[in-house]
Amino acid sequence: MKFSKLSQLFLVSILGLVVATLLTACEIETIDYVFVANSAGSSPGSTGQIQTFDADSETGALRQGAATVSSGGINPVALAITSDYANLYVVNAGSNNVTHFALAGNGVLTQKDAITTGATPVSVTVNTAGTYLYVVSGPNPSTLTEYSLSSGTIGSVAAQVPLALPGYTSDVIIPSGVNVLANGNAVYVAAYDQSAYNPGGATTSTANPGWVFGYTVGSGGALALSSGSPYKAGVKPSALISDPTNRFVYVTDFASNELIGYTIQGGSTLDFLINGPFKTGNQPNSIAIDPRGIYIYVSNGLDSTVSAFVIDLTTGTPSAAVNTTGSQTNATDTTPVSVIVDPALGRFVYTANQQGDDVSGFELNANTGALTPTQSTPYPTGANPAAVAAVPHGSHSIQTVSP
Repeated sequence: MKFSKLSQLFLVSILGLVVATLLTACEIETIDYVFVANSAGSSPGSTGQIQTFDADSETGALRQGAATVSSGGINPVALAITSDYANLYVVNAGSNNVTHFALAGNGVLTQKDAITTGATPVSVTVNTAGTYLYVVSGPNPSTLTEYSLSSGTIGSVAAQVPLALPGYTSDVIIPSGVNVLANGNAVYVAAYDQSAYNPGGATTSTANPGWVFGYTVGSGGALALSSGSPYKAGVKPSALISDPTNRFVYVTDFASNELIGYTIQGGSTLDFLINGPFKTGNQPNSIAIDPRGIYIYVSNGLDSTVSAFVIDLTTGTPSAAVNTTGSQTNATDTTPVSVIVDPALGRFVYTANQQGDDVSGFELNANTGALTPTQSTPYPTGANPAAVAAVPHGSHSIQTVSP
């Protein structure tokens, strides 16, 4: 059978339409936008930047998303996102500032405003209500500063407290992380006393080296030390997080390779979990809890692994590690320094790998918490990625637990 040129053209058009339809049906569905703080170059003075990736809903694989933007400074080290997913804040340690970005529904970041800190900023968090931004900086001086927020815009200082040990007020305090409870009633800072812990250098203090400073948040954002604060926290606390129900706080101890757990009493006071601390990999430096409050994930910088734990919802006790540290299923690229669980489905875990210049991805088994590598992991980034954060995208149900 022979076809006229017109018939051939019609057939080609139909086939093209069918192929296009099939391709459209197979297009990757973005479930999260993943943001990675890194640098445009490897030199110390290189401009910081925020890269945006789209996460596939089926595989968790990442692909380049919206255009990369300047971080507004040098050496970005931490990220925070408001609970309505409309604002992102980045800490630029190399230029002593925190930059605010508006976050559009398509993942596009637009720089808005910034504040300058008196010392090197280390970590940042924002309360669920979106009314206060908390920044820890130091040393010399080491402080927790609370800024008022209005529609994401950083306003004036609402409160500022020095990080100092009673009886050792001249000791040098090195802050490492900050966390605010989901209900906004208390904020905690992880720090260590350099005067008591200074590998390779002199120590001049007999104080306990590791601490968690706890503060209640009162009317107008007033900060007051919680009862018994500061609380002992091992040797070198490197990161901390609270669970979604405001019952437990967990801290990684970089020097002792441990996870320290606390129960929250009276709304802000911390008491040790009686059966802790809990073994991690070597040099744990970042921690995340999945949106349902069931699993804990810890990145281990020296091992280049992620430790996974199941939380006993009655006692807060983390189980023995779900993934054996060092197993192929939870190995990252070199030196993970930041870990998150995707907020949309709670199905994927990502780490920023500082010396690998990339992000590693894992799929989370919802029944066990165990991890398996995502498709084509790791995903290249700019130089020295130091922080990773994510927002959900689409009309799916976001996995959360009510406080």
